[in-house]
Amino acid sequence: MKIVIGNDHAAVALKMEIMEYVKSLGHEVINIGTDSIERCDYPVFGEQAGRAVTSGDADCGILICGTGVGMAIAANKVKGVRAGVCSDTATARLMKEHNNANILTFGARIVGPELAKDIVKTYLEAEFLGGRHQGRIDMFWEIEKGK
Repeated sequence: MKIVIGNDHAAVALKMEIMEYVKSLGHEVINIGTDSIERCDYPVFGEQAGRAVTSGDADCGILICGTGVGMAIAANKVKGVRAGVCSDTATARLMKEHNNANILTFGARIVGPELAKDIVKTYLEAEFLGGRHQGRIDMFWEIEKGK
């Protein structure tokens, strides 16, 4: 799988660790985040990741900022993105199984490296269940179309 990973200044160290971990799982990584601890604007990276996923340049995305919330808000502004903030493995699994989330976000100030790895692995291994959940995904599309 090709995974776009983005971050802001609050998450440089964790992003580096997660990138290496994702590569160790056999995935390709597209790094769009900052590698500097100098203040930057996370909406830029949230949008870039969202566009990479919706264009098909990436299969899914992982975004990390201080809390994960700002990145999720930014990414969700891109039509077709379903980003969710996650700080536990149960949510990571369910956001893929039920919501077919295409971007995972979490906070470097909220979760530590080992939990972050568990969250990422769980998310990447989970599969959308379809069925009754597909109807809800279709409803998301209707909302985006303004109906």
